Amino acid sequence: MTKSNGENPRSRSRVQRFREGIHLRSLKAKKKVEDITKDDVKTFLKKNAFVLFTIGAVVIGIMLGFALRPYKMSYREVKYFSFPGELLMRMLQMLVLPLLVSSLITGMAALDSRASGKMGMRAVIYYMTTTFIAVFIGIIMVLIIHPGKGSKDEFTQQQKIEQVSPADAFLDLIRNMFPPNLVQACTQQFKTQYGKRVINVKVIVNESIFNLTNATQEISREEIIPISGTTSGVNALGLVVFSMCFGLIIGNMKEEGQALREFFDSLNEAIMRLVAIIMWYAPIGILFLIAGKIVEMDDLTEMGGQLGMYTVTVIIGLLIHGMVVLPTLYFVLTRKNPFIFITGLLQALITALGTSSSSATLPITFKCLEENNKVDKRVTRFVLPVGATINMDGTALYEALAAIFIAQVNNMDMNFGQIITISITATAASIGAAGIPQAGLVTMVIVLTSVGLPTDDITLIIAVDWFLDRLRTTTNVLGDSIGAGIIEFLSKDELQNSDVEMGNSVVEENEVKKPYQMIPQENEYENEKPPDSETKM
Repeated sequence: MTKSNGENPRSRSRVQRFREGIHLRSLKAKKKVEDITKDDVKTFLKKNAFVLFTIGAVVIGIMLGFALRPYKMSYREVKYFSFPGELLMRMLQMLVLPLLVSSLITGMAALDSRASGKMGMRAVIYYMTTTFIAVFIGIIMVLIIHPGKGSKDEFTQQQKIEQVSPADAFLDLIRNMFPPNLVQACTQQFKTQYGKRVINVKVIVNESIFNLTNATQEISREEIIPISGTTSGVNALGLVVFSMCFGLIIGNMKEEGQALREFFDSLNEAIMRLVAIIMWYAPIGILFLIAGKIVEMDDLTEMGGQLGMYTVTVIIGLLIHGMVVLPTLYFVLTRKNPFIFITGLLQALITALGTSSSSATLPITFKCLEENNKVDKRVTRFVLPVGATINMDGTALYEALAAIFIAQVNNMDMNFGQIITISITATAASIGAAGIPQAGLVTMVIVLTSVGLPTDDITLIIAVDWFLDRLRTTTNVLGDSIGAGIIEFLSKDELQNSDVEMGNSVVEENEVKKPYQMIPQENEYENEKPPDSETKM
């Protein structure tokens, strides 16, 4: 049988169904818009007040910064102007230490060792995968765009950079994982320093061929030796390792660890309530942080072509990783819309952009994930502190890209072995980079030394680093948050089993004793009142 006009009825019905579907959706959308009332608008504004204020602060900050640039403010005036922003940084940093410790301990104590082991393995696989992808994107982008093409003469006078041995840097990373003094770890990190030592070497000298007696001569020479030293800054890696182990032990102690569990749970809740107060001040702080940085920055018109191309290359690399790779990974693993998830993180991402510190943004990230995206608290408390310490996708991408850019500026061709070395050291160095502003510049020394590039050339990229640092911090925070969403989805069976076991254990426990409680998904502390026996002294 032949079909009239060669048309397939099946394809015609598909097109018709598709048209009907679009028509129905457009009618639904139109009805929704018509049904919007003043109360709906008020509810929307109330619900998204923080995000709207923060976005407004960024826009006003940028405009204010560029408006004040013609006045050529002095360094002192810029510092005074940026003071409200400095206050925000100090407030957030004040909360990082107790939040990091309490959240990790409560997160680990709420999970049994099997569940935390599986979750930890998934977290490590996710961190390593995304970091390697980020490094790969950075290397591909810099090799395709080739921003270092041209002469080195367009760069200004270089400064001297302190030399660091890659071996010592990696040993310092391991040393910092096991701090000998926990109180010191709250304020200082271990860092190898270098000193000079004079050593005397005895050399046997033959005065002549005929003289059989040998004379000895002492030669003194200097050698550089590693010395134990410290540098200021929270040793987050050491505190993370201790808190994880401590939390696991408390979790296994059952009834005996009850008091400690409740103490750290209450501490965590108290810190989160402080965060809720500080969040109202965050837009003002971000406004002045951004405006102050724009006033302070060098004249962009004096930036050379190479540095401009380098900046564009880094931005493209970070956009591909943050807006393509991470959302795709989230969608493939969870089958959920990644952009709805990212919308819930807007305030954390803008705070990261303003503060350029993933550690300082940690309190806001907790709030966004737990309240906006409804991620299980047991997951956020385990994944976020670890992620903010060791998962640095943006930093890894930037370090690999910057190392090859410096090689291009020096007209040095990188072979395949050197590129592999850069990718491995950039991954490892990003783990060692503290979650503080411009920490990536310090770890860049390790990457450059590993392939024999001049470390003083780091100063070539300092002019634009303050801006790129903000973008890579935003990428780091996005990577940590999407990781929390993925790990929660993959760990839902363990979390459900943990809920069932916890319910059984509560039933079995003696009624006289206070039952062990899971970390609540909602605020349950408001409704809790201690029994009379606890209130009496």
